[in-house]
Amino acid sequence: MRRLSIEVDGTPASYLTAGDGGPPLLLLHGTYWSRVWQPVLEDLARAGLTPIAVDLPGFGRSAGELTPDRASVPALARWVERFVAALGLADQPVLLGGHDIGGGIAQQLFVDANLDIPRLALMNAVMYESWPAPTVLRFRDPDVAAATTPADILAARRQSVIAALARPASEAEILEWLDPWTDPRVARSWLAMAVAADHRYTMELVPALKASTKPKLLMWGEDDGFQKVEYAERFAAEIPNTRLVRIPKAGHIPTENDAAGIARELIGFFTA
Repeated sequence: MRRLSIEVDGTPASYLTAGDGGPPLLLLHGTYWSRVWQPVLEDLARAGLTPIAVDLPGFGRSAGELTPDRASVPALARWVERFVAALGLADQPVLLGGHDIGGGIAQQLFVDANLDIPRLALMNAVMYESWPAPTVLRFRDPDVAAATTPADILAARRQSVIAALARPASEAEILEWLDPWTDPRVARSWLAMAVAADHRYTMELVPALKASTKPKLLMWGEDDGFQKVEYAERFAAEIPNTRLVRIPKAGHIPTENDAAGIARELIGFFTA
């Protein structure tokens, strides 16, 4: 596994990848960062895939800073298209996975991007009107957002990370997850994503998703307190050619609870 970067819109975009030469599998994060996908990258590469877990602009290790007008699901989907083009992958099939709001971005790309996306995997993703979660929704209040400092965001992210891991974690591990948000620029980018969070974007995608017969996989930590499994059950019932895999004893980031199981499902789905 290695971390690389490439310029998008004149700004370095950071991404984790492993393997080489296999079908590209683009993996998107939401309110977290590429660390979400790290536990499965080596297994995916050993199976012949080339996973690419990108940090959105202003998140993780990527440069830049988001503003609310550039942090919506449609705006970030357009940025991902430019990232794919920068990698030289725009003219070939790109497999796609998304977590959290990254799953909303993935749905947007799946139905309307100028990309060939034959299969879509979603992991504890936003869909329908499942979002924003209360921990994000409160920042949409202009007064709350205006009064929020980077230190406030770091404290809020600590609480969310601890809840999302859904297992005991050492202080060193928590600090590893939180490290990007110690940079005020990244904290402000997270706030911009929170301000822009709006479930109308995923609701507007439902008709196109219902018309899609391409294969879709849902992987869901059953104990997720942010994105309830009931939304995944609804998606699987209403959206054609969708299979739901429930991950027991797992929370919002099931790669941290059952990495081997998530990798196995992704490999089976994307190498079929």
